[in-house]
Amino acid sequence: MQDPFNAFSDVSVRIEGAANGPLAGLRFAAKDLFDVAGHVTGGGNPDWLASHPPAARTAPVIQALVDAGATLIGKTHTDELSRGIFGENAHYGTPVNPRAPNRVPGGSSSGSAVAVAASLVDFALGTDTGGSVRVPASFCGLYGIRPTHGRLKFDAVMAQAPSFDTIGWFSRDAELLIQVAQVLLGMKLERPILPRRLIVASDAFAVADPATAKALAPAVARLGDLIGNVAHRALSLAALDDWRRHQVALQGREAWETFSQWIDQRNPRFGFEVAEIFMRGASFNEAELDLAAKFRDQRRAELATLLDDGTVVCLPTTPFPAPLRGLTRSVMRGQRNSLLTLTCIAGLLGLPQLSMPLAELDGLPLGLSILAEAGADKMLLGLALAEATAR
Repeated sequence: MQDPFNAFSDVSVRIEGAANGPLAGLRFAAKDLFDVAGHVTGGGNPDWLASHPPAARTAPVIQALVDAGATLIGKTHTDELSRGIFGENAHYGTPVNPRAPNRVPGGSSSGSAVAVAASLVDFALGTDTGGSVRVPASFCGLYGIRPTHGRLKFDAVMAQAPSFDTIGWFSRDAELLIQVAQVLLGMKLERPILPRRLIVASDAFAVADPATAKALAPAVARLGDLIGNVAHRALSLAALDDWRRHQVALQGREAWETFSQWIDQRNPRFGFEVAEIFMRGASFNEAELDLAAKFRDQRRAELATLLDDGTVVCLPTTPFPAPLRGLTRSVMRGQRNSLLTLTCIAGLLGLPQLSMPLAELDGLPLGLSILAEAGADKMLLGLALAEATAR
């Protein structure tokens, strides 16, 4: 198979879909964190690849898609052990963003997003721990969903931080995103669904670059016109930068605990940024982690009163379009913090978030996200369908 965009890590992995089913005739790819029986799950790192045996079974989420008729045609590149948000991999290179070849695709589900954006597949599986589906969806101009945490079991998928890890997927249109959801989430959605209230998160829009917020404004207005009942207000009493700091502590420590024994034994090769992130995760003390856990509990209680039945929040998926490839580490560190300030919200709360490709800035894609209470995945998908139908 031709792969001019460097999306695939192992194109020899293939499982034919069932002859009949709701996804018959469609092709998909899976991030190289999902197990496929008989193949080593590489995780974006050559030392991990070399030190692990072939998987004994195929991830249930892949099997469900295959049973529904879709054909798996390959595994896709990921940031090392899913510890990245730009899509750059020091070992295997950076997949080429088809919408902006001189810019990063976003990570860590970089290869999956690129494969869909380049029309190499119809849809693709990724994972989202700190933003790894939502960010590449925005940067590559795709629909991407992070379901409610725990809605899909993380079986036979390489974990990073279990209290944040989710399985998500990408498509080029809302209809296919929903078709996949109907298979994976076991739901039926035959018509658009309109929530009863839209909250435009003013504190989240304040994180975005002014030009990004301006470019997203027409899409926000369209959602408001569809729903009718619109409120502009801050999402939280706490500063979103505090949300980010506490998410980084909790996710960072969990990720360190997941991989620390292997890192200690193997002394693996990491890109500088990935090594830095792991060491930062190891450095948080118990007092910092206790404070972060209390902060998470407080925010969940606060948002439970806001996100009652039928309420959705809209916010920028990312604070800016895809950055240029090859920027300095110091510049990217600041950009990472800005990205995480937006993506940490759904992560800390365990809520579903769906990014829609509804805007551009200087020809570069921008995603607008909708977020709702836990379990309201169907409402988000229904709103995405309503918006696409109304356009």
